[in-house]
This record gives sequence, structure tokens and C-alpha cells, in this order.
Amino acid sequence: MRRTNWRLVIVGAVLIVLAAGFFLYFLSIAGSSNDPKVLMQTVGEASGVVGGIAVVMVIFGLIGRKG
Repeated sequence: MRRTNWRLVIVGAVLIVLAAGFFLYFLSIAGSSNDPKVLMQTVGEASGVVGGIAVVMVIFGLIGRKG
């Protein structure tokens, strides 16, 4: 039977929330940037990478390890 690794699940969920918060924060200040398109492209890439890693962490945590 496999045991769920709750540490990975919790850290992954927190990282998802932080990535979304980071994106929304920069979305609110993009209007005052010199080039908002490039700013949001860079922020979106960074948030996407962190969000993707977080989703993988949640999946591996829910799959767990052999007990």
C-alpha cells in the first residue's frame, strides 16, 4: 500500500498559490511599465514554470511511496 506524502502536497499547493499571487500582483502593476507586454510575458513564463513544478509535486505527493 502506498503512503501519501503530505509534505509534498502542502508545499505544492502553497507554491501554486504563490505563483498565482505573483502573476496577479504583476498584472496590477503592468500598466505603469514601459513595456507591459514583455513584462507580462516574462512573469507568465516564470509563474507557469513554478506552477508546473508545483502540480508535479502535488501529483507525486498524492501518489506517495511504498509503505
